[in-house]
Amino acid sequence: MTSIRVVELKKDYELGKTKVLALQGVTISIGKGEFVTIAGPSGSGKSTLLNLIGCLDYPTSGEVWIGDMRVSSLNESRLNKIRLRTIGFIFQSFNLIPVLNVYENIELPLLIHPDVSSAERKNRVEALMDAVGLSQQKKQKPAELSGGQRQRVAVARALVTKPAIVLADEPTANLDSRTGIEIIDLMHSINKSDATSFVFSTHDPKIIQRADKVYYLQDGCLMKERQS
Repeated sequence: MTSIRVVELKKDYELGKTKVLALQGVTISIGKGEFVTIAGPSGSGKSTLLNLIGCLDYPTSGEVWIGDMRVSSLNESRLNKIRLRTIGFIFQSFNLIPVLNVYENIELPLLIHPDVSSAERKNRVEALMDAVGLSQQKKQKPAELSGGQRQRVAVARALVTKPAIVLADEPTANLDSRTGIEIIDLMHSINKSDATSFVFSTHDPKIIQRADKVYYLQDGCLMKERQS
């Protein structure tokens, strides 16, 4: 079963009198449980493609399919449900809430899931804190954590809703080399154990080497594809 299909995707931006062609007819396919990298230099369209897959923006033309849903044609209400239930996001800037501790940051996405009981929330959060090695830091605020610990919180928060797909935008960009490897190992382990699809936008060779499939973008165009 194909988790994600992108068909002839185009995205243009108007910057004053200039039209920026961020994506120019990109077509890719990502299967369920794959560990996939979208690679390329800055400005190649990586983050734009990730945002379109994640239903954070609308394409100028083309289609985005998640499972059997043509999400590029859905209204905002339907897209919100997909973002809430199907997709988890990991950002390079972590995007943690400063006034919340580790436990509360991870729990936050579940608070808008009416079908998840308080007992189930507690079980999921504690299990993920243990999985990412942060059980001892559960009461600490983001400012009290290292960069690697904050990224681990972000990974746990992305996974707490049990999404089928996790999208990670430059997840190792703000980490030192050793911590970056630890985060990649963590996500690769979760990918293998839970068959969660991971899609990265990155130019980090450590992630590219671990990927099942790599799509290379340049100037908004798909240049080549590599499969392991």
